Amino acid sequence: MYLSKEEKAEIFKKHGGSENNTGSAEGQIALFTYRINHLTGHLKKNQKDFNTERSLVMLVGKRRSLLDYLIKKDIVRYRAIIKELGLRK
Repeated sequence: MYLSKEEKAEIFKKHGGSENNTGSAEGQIALFTYRINHLTGHLKKNQKDFNTERSLVMLVGKRRSLLDYLIKKDIVRYRAIIKELGLRK
């Protein structure tokens, strides 16, 4: 497995407030970003892995919907997570 329990808990602790707060939008966005980066690296080596490509597109869509939710609820939190993860240039 590419992501251990400890690494996952660290992501939620850093972005979600605590390691038990796995439902926060910021924590989920950070986890999706980590997984997207991992799958992107995999696809650079394996261009014909179409199942992984589909999974990557689905993850990007999930992250986009969470970001849209965060824009509607709290624009300050949205800007903070975007800046922290470096999603926009």
